[in-house]
Amino acid sequence: MRPTTNKPAIRHPVGSVGHTLQQMHGTWHDHIELFNLDGSPLDDDSTAGAGTPGPGPFDNLVYLDFDGERLQLTNVHIRGRAAGVKTFSGYMRDGVLVFDSLGPGAYENIGMSGGPGILTFNARQLDAATSTYMEPDFIMLTAPGERVRHTVLYRHGAAVRTLTARGTRLWPSCERRHPLDPRGSEGPVHETPFQSTIWSG
Repeated sequence: MRPTTNKPAIRHPVGSVGHTLQQMHGTWHDHIELFNLDGSPLDDDSTAGAGTPGPGPFDNLVYLDFDGERLQLTNVHIRGRAAGVKTFSGYMRDGVLVFDSLGPGAYENIGMSGGPGILTFNARQLDAATSTYMEPDFIMLTAPGERVRHTVLYRHGAAVRTLTARGTRLWPSCERRHPLDPRGSEGPVHETPFQSTIWSG
């Protein structure tokens, strides 16, 4: 696993996937709320078929580590849900971010640009896997050190709930664990990349 750096070495053009990821590099605090499709609050998505089910609202530490080529992104529950950690990884190819496999039978998940400061993480193409489970992320930098991530959960081809995370950057780097991290101060920030069996059973 390559070491983290404060300043990614590769420069990407403004508005590109790589440039927005460089702007998001660092340690974030996300406050996350769940909603029914009509906008009413949802206090638990355990029966909705979410990839990471549980009560809401809740809070995460997010370590977003991008060196210009490779991404490592780790979410750590810090409030509102039982302790849990998920790491995702990917790499830049032909101008888009290509996530490492999410599990057996999963769709290919990519990061695309919506212009400066805007990203979408979603399937490259619709297929049987996306009919089983799909959860696109729409991410927007709203001010220096602030962002919003919104997602829609689809199970068996139907939208079942939405989720909105409002993030504030705590540190411009993620070389070490933040004091809010329930895992303690020692040890790596990132863990083994997450894989799910949701598409194979």
